[in-house]
Amino acid sequence: MTLPALVAGTELVGEFEDSGYREPPHLVCRPDGQIVRLPALLYQVVRALDGRSVARVAERLSSETGRRFAAEHVAFLIDKKLAPLGLTTYSDGSPPPPMKRNDPFLAFRFRLAVVPERVTWFLSGLFAWLFRPVLVAGALAAFVAGEAWLWATQDTGAALRTVLSSPAGVLLVVALAVASCVFHEMGHGAACRYGGVRPGQMGCGIYLVWPAFYTDITNSYRLGRGGRIRADLGGVYFNALFVLGLLALYGATGSPLLLVAILSVHLEMFQQLLPTLRFDGYYIVADLVGIPDLFKYIGPILKRVVLRRPQDERLKALKRRPQIVVAAWVLFLVPALVLQLGIVLVNLPQLLRTDWQAISLLVGNAGASGYPVLGLLSACVQIVLLTLPLAGLALVLGRPARSLIRRALRARRG
Repeated sequence: MTLPALVAGTELVGEFEDSGYREPPHLVCRPDGQIVRLPALLYQVVRALDGRSVARVAERLSSETGRRFAAEHVAFLIDKKLAPLGLTTYSDGSPPPPMKRNDPFLAFRFRLAVVPERVTWFLSGLFAWLFRPVLVAGALAAFVAGEAWLWATQDTGAALRTVLSSPAGVLLVVALAVASCVFHEMGHGAACRYGGVRPGQMGCGIYLVWPAFYTDITNSYRLGRGGRIRADLGGVYFNALFVLGLLALYGATGSPLLLVAILSVHLEMFQQLLPTLRFDGYYIVADLVGIPDLFKYIGPILKRVVLRRPQDERLKALKRRPQIVVAAWVLFLVPALVLQLGIVLVNLPQLLRTDWQAISLLVGNAGASGYPVLGLLSACVQIVLLTLPLAGLALVLGRPARSLIRRALRARRG
């Protein structure tokens, strides 16, 4: 007789520390690296398998919980709960269905791993020492001092006009911005290694329509709240270190190109700290309250606060304070997104005209400089940067619009 068993490569991680749930879930890492959260009972079933028959698992479960479990109860839990998640075989020993990854709202889908896990581990080890508390305090103090000097004494507007008139300058600023993004991701990996867990692969892809880099820090869920937030903030911290390096070079050379590169890094830091889309700021809020996926609570919170309906089971499962924080996040997020979209839609005709004029000017002046190849390349880069926000807007609005149309058609047929 074939016994039920864990799928090869599955790892039992343990209780989710500092969670925002009334009953803390337990974590299991699937062979594909995805973390699955299980209630305590299912975790006990998984832990009790270990070559035992269903009947013996039921005996052990009854002994551990003080509740009466029969073999058919355990078989039901395995067949209906655990095997569909790709964690165990079925109760008769047959293999589970192919594993499917979660597809959360506004997730980073289109990506390609470039740096394997073992290389990420090595590279993150080169920078993990930068998270020693004394060094962090010194770096942040230097960053604040550098910011005060920069904004109080330097003419950033003149530097921006100078660089935009030079094709080579534009390309160099873009190259430095890309280098800052790569260093940002290295910060996430180094923070994981400093906390004692392995960062995963590094790569690049498209988030909505914007080019983006990523580091797989799924293993940060093995850490407590402090370690998870350190991993979330590691990228912005490394951006600050990158700014300090650029400030040092600017102080030595006075090149306006470096000043504009510093501005571009500031924009990256500001974007990453926004708690709206799935940037670092979103994960900081999620890890502060101990709730991994905030977006799935938008509907329940709006029904509770706006429509005054009773709490559903998802909200009842949360502790009091995390529930308040999530409600505040939802009530900030929804109006903010609606306001931003409204402003963009109202100004869309003017934005299209302005972009078209800018693109026409860039195309007309592409070969006017002394470096026609650089001029053409610089024009292409700037045209892409001008059109990406519009493409992003179309994509963000397109998915909800399709969903509303489908619901309307179903309601009409019904």
